[in-house]
Amino acid sequence: MLLQDRLDAFKRDFESGNPPYNIPRTIIDAFHRSTTALVATGQAERALRAGDVAPDLTLEGSDGTLVSLSDLLAKGPAVLTFYRGAWCPYCNLELAALQEALPEIVARGASLVAISPQTAPNSRKSIRQHNLTFPMLRDDGGELAAKFGLRWKLSEEMIGVHKSLGADLEAFNGNNAWTLPMPARYIIDRDSVIAYSEINPDYTKRPDPSELLPTLDLLASRRGA
Repeated sequence: MLLQDRLDAFKRDFESGNPPYNIPRTIIDAFHRSTTALVATGQAERALRAGDVAPDLTLEGSDGTLVSLSDLLAKGPAVLTFYRGAWCPYCNLELAALQEALPEIVARGASLVAISPQTAPNSRKSIRQHNLTFPMLRDDGGELAAKFGLRWKLSEEMIGVHKSLGADLEAFNGNNAWTLPMPARYIIDRDSVIAYSEINPDYTKRPDPSELLPTLDLLASRRGA
């Protein structure tokens, strides 16, 4: 099943108002308003995309190891996925799909890292729950997401909505900024140029990991030429 099919199935259940989620319509409508407003800003169109040069990064992994983009690129292209956090079921479905695709990514000489603003203990929880074997990196305060043009701030309404659902981002992220990255996925070539980009202001929409493979195949063919 394609990732988007899984996301759509979850969304239908989540927004149905039925058990086990029992989400009131007022909450669903607030999520829809927030997504519509973010799309309307045009921020996704201004984010870094294919052809741009990626900023360097050095982020701490869930195990305390520092990971830099330059170190990743020394070994081959790097796939970066920006996600919201362990509290987001859409992100968890995406991470599971990326884990399934990881052998195909590695077979093409690339590495995969996942980046979110959440603290290391929450990333370790994701690793355990979803049997993830790729690095989970903390973007403290969303500073790297801001450099990519992905960081946005939640409205007061959405802060209240998230708290009501138990997604207290102050606790998850270790600060009171209440900012998140738009979900995004990049392939960075070894010269730091972005070869593939997908930015989604609608967090319920994510590209299938298989969409990474044609670009990775192209980069591999260039290396072999």
